[in-house]
Order: sequence, then C-alpha cells, then structure tokens
Amino acid sequence: MSVCWLEPDWPVPAGVRALSSWRSGGVSAAPYASLNLGGHVGDSVERVSENRRRLAAAAALPSEPVWLAQVHGTTVADLDAGGASGPADAAFTRRRGRVCAILTADCLPVLLASESGDLVGAAHAGWRGLAAGVVEATVSAMAASPRSLLAWLGPAIGPAHFEVGAEVRETLLSGDSGAAGAFVANPSGRFMADLAALVRRRLGALGVSRIYGAGECTFAAGERYFSHRRDGVTGRQATLIWLAP
Repeated sequence: MSVCWLEPDWPVPAGVRALSSWRSGGVSAAPYASLNLGGHVGDSVERVSENRRRLAAAAALPSEPVWLAQVHGTTVADLDAGGASGPADAAFTRRRGRVCAILTADCLPVLLASESGDLVGAAHAGWRGLAAGVVEATVSAMAASPRSLLAWLGPAIGPAHFEVGAEVRETLLSGDSGAAGAFVANPSGRFMADLAALVRRRLGALGVSRIYGAGECTFAAGERYFSHRRDGVTGRQATLIWLAP
C-alpha cells in the first residue's frame, strides 16, 4: 500500500498545509506495521528513518519535520529560535517551510493556525499534558490573539474507548470544574472520557472559538491508526503543520 494521510478540513489560508498520517505504506514489521514514525517505541532506527523518508517524499514536505522528544509536559518549542533542544510537547513557527510534528497513538494532536496565514503550531494533548496545561502554554507561546487562531483536532482515542479512573477525572476537573459533562460513568465504576471535548473546552476558555476536526478514533480505526490502548506495543502516526514556502 502507498503512504496515505488525512488532510484537515478547516478554513485556513491557502499557505497553511497540514496532514495526519495513516499507518500504511511503510517498511516496519509488526507490531509497528507499517508506517511507524516514532523512534522511541522499539522499532529499528533504519526502518523509522525509511518511513519518515517515504512520508516526506509522498507529501512533498519542504523540510524534515522537527521531531520532538515528547514527555506529556507543557514545554513549547519555538522552532524559529533554535528548535527543540530538549523535551517538548508543542512547537510553533512563523518561518515558511519549517514543519511542526506531533507523534501520537491515542493522544490528541492539536493544530493551530493564524487567520492571517503567517503562524502555525502543534501540541500533543494526552490527559497528562492537558491537565498540566499544554493547550494553554501553546496558545500563550504563540503570542497571537486567541480570537485570530483556528484549531484542528486530529485523530485520537474516542469517548467510546477512553476509560479512565476517578483519579484521572478529578485531576482534569481540578483545572476545569465545568468539564464533568466530558465524563460518563461506566458499569465498572470508572469513566469514559471525551478527550476532544476537554480540549475544546480549554481552547474555548482561552478565546479560540473556531475549532474543527475530532472525527477520527484511533482505537476504532485499526486499519488506519496506531493505538496504544488497543495494542500496547505499537507504532506512532504523525500530525504535521507548516507554512508553504
């Protein structure tokens, strides 16, 4: 199969480009089959490098994506001021041809773009990063009016499959007490969480009102996406955003 991806459906300026990769078209063997783009999950360096090369060629990327060392934190890398020298879970750029990249396998990739088409960013929003404030940190670091930003929520685990314990729910509610509606109790005494709804609430509270996406569940769509919750040891897909040169 060829390298394929999902393109965001959002009304950004023509010069803003973005994609979220599918798992097909690579060279990695199970459990990383086949377009694993994560170099930290146990796959061979050579296979990950070839997968990244294939994606770059198929998508005609203007440069090698800046691959972050993600740790579920809140550090935001300014790719125009030396790149990402240490762990970071978000990045932004105003420079054309520079590619922001987020790796996921259930966490939610958040893309941001200015309505003027001169600023883009991306954040890695799992529940830990979300609770710590990665969405707020990213919007703040981009230093643009939140009302001028558009957001797109990429493929992530959906509410039918994202089970969390009471302690996770309480951690997320501590930063947003009105988010109780994003959790539904299940028969086992735990909760099904709507990660996209939680991200939407946080973006909305900041003033980002134009929010799109969140239609793809990584857990349910096993033919298209890697899912850590579903498979345990697995690969990573990438969500990329850049300004066309």
